Amino acid sequence: MSDVTALLHAGLLVDDLARARVFYESVLGLTRCPNRPGLPYPGEWYDLGGGQQLHLMQLANPDAASVRPEHGGRDRHIALAVTNMAALKSRLDAAGVRYTASQSGRAALFCRDPDANTLEFVEVN
Repeated sequence: MSDVTALLHAGLLVDDLARARVFYESVLGLTRCPNRPGLPYPGEWYDLGGGQQLHLMQLANPDAASVRPEHGGRDRHIALAVTNMAALKSRLDAAGVRYTASQSGRAALFCRDPDANTLEFVEVN
């Protein structure tokens, strides 16, 4: 039995924090956490519920020149639960964000944020 019990946060690197905030707040509808400490680099923390957070860090990306696969499911990614996939698709379409359906047949899709970080969205009820 593992002593690991939960994923508390995932951290993603971004080049332009203002651009990333538009995507995560306006397109995805995430809410910023007000208690991010004064770290030595710009960033934002977002509350995902259940004590989980998404951290954006405006830092140099050591993998910026890497070639990414067309389908996000074949790349490193984080998976986020959504309750209304149709609404998410509408917001992504309105923002011009490309996405692909899960190749497993699940109610899931993959997209990339403005910095090419891959996000998977899985519909849960």
